[in-house]
Amino acid sequence: MVTKILVENILKTSIKEIPEDVRQHGKKSLLNWMGVAIGASSHPSVDMVLALKEDTQSAEQVSIFGRTEKVDLLLASLINGMSSHIFDYDDTHLDTIHHPSGPVAPVVFALAEKMDLPGEKVLHAFILGCEAELRIANAVYPSHYHLGYHITSSTGVFGAAVAAGILLELDEEQMIWALGIAGTQSFGLREMFGTMTKPFHPGKAAQNGLMAALLAKRNFTSSTEVLEAKRGFANVLAPEHDLSKVNVQWGERWELLKNAFKPYACGIVLHPSIDACIALGKQVKAEDVERIELVVHPYVLELTGKPTPPTGLAGKFSIYHTGAVAFLEGDAGEEQYTDSKVKDPAIVDFRTKIKPRVDETVKEEEVIAIAFLKDGRKIEHIVKNATGSIENPMTDEDLARKFKKLTYPIIGAEQADGLIDAINEIQQLDSLTPLIALTKAAKQ
Repeated sequence: MVTKILVENILKTSIKEIPEDVRQHGKKSLLNWMGVAIGASSHPSVDMVLALKEDTQSAEQVSIFGRTEKVDLLLASLINGMSSHIFDYDDTHLDTIHHPSGPVAPVVFALAEKMDLPGEKVLHAFILGCEAELRIANAVYPSHYHLGYHITSSTGVFGAAVAAGILLELDEEQMIWALGIAGTQSFGLREMFGTMTKPFHPGKAAQNGLMAALLAKRNFTSSTEVLEAKRGFANVLAPEHDLSKVNVQWGERWELLKNAFKPYACGIVLHPSIDACIALGKQVKAEDVERIELVVHPYVLELTGKPTPPTGLAGKFSIYHTGAVAFLEGDAGEEQYTDSKVKDPAIVDFRTKIKPRVDETVKEEEVIAIAFLKDGRKIEHIVKNATGSIENPMTDEDLARKFKKLTYPIIGAEQADGLIDAINEIQQLDSLTPLIALTKAAKQ
């Protein structure tokens, strides 16, 4: 009954029943997502996937954000979802290390453009799609993740299907089928982290979820118990799970409010170390440092223990490179994760001074950083909650600054500023056509 109850909860929740703070956080999530999607729109991997347009003779239906091309619904969902995760700069549900907007936002924007939908419907579908996938993620985390699945795509496909199902006005039976079709397409291996295939995951989840809803709309049947069945999602893909978390306190507690935004362009587990290394870099000179010890949760090294990353993308999974650039340059934005940065002699030399050490008593969101200086002194900096966490969030001004930094070079200041206003006012828009027009590349 877990799947059926989830669908009942989704279909009975109108936009008016979603609290104002949740709606506001939904708009922040959309703004952040759009910024990172546009920011990475000219990445080589986007060009590669976009080249499939010619191979498949894709119809020109909807937009690729940050570019001028149009492709069909499914390919657009794939590309826009992938683009938003390339910089690893997107939102994060800290309880499950899930990036909820990636699989859901490209679907709602694609359908909004094709069907000329009003902004209120789009926001409604986006929020409930994210809420559904996050609750499913809660039910299977951490065993599902530890098994090796990239939870953003493996549970994100459900969120994409829900959001699409709402906009396609599926009935209860069709929505249940959509979840079944989505669940059988659940995929994404953590082995791919540090390669182009990692951001491919949320894009493919968006595409798969949208396809699931489109098929269900045509009464394409599926299991009615995809989440709870003996050979269903949870039992097959999560050795330990608690499906009661899927529907608990629906409408009273909102997982979307736990969605945090990143000030740094890498996995959230590195953010405490970045804050600490930036702070230490403001206090001492690089030439005076013998080593910097970073005492971290075991999970940090499991994900980011690459001492010699060969590419900028791999550098996002290296505590050594990240600690070095944070100390030396006072930031960990996308500029700090280029191929040239990971090969910069000064950075390569300094990363040998970054010495992570695991301590199981240190929480995932914490770090104890100690700079050992050549003159025998020690300087310690402890981070309890990193910048961008729920406890220490980015402000609206911070988010706008991040958005502008990512989008100004691609769509221009005038369009970017207009896009901020349009997303903030999305509920009042009768059509998203003017908003989507603002996402087009100024020059290409």
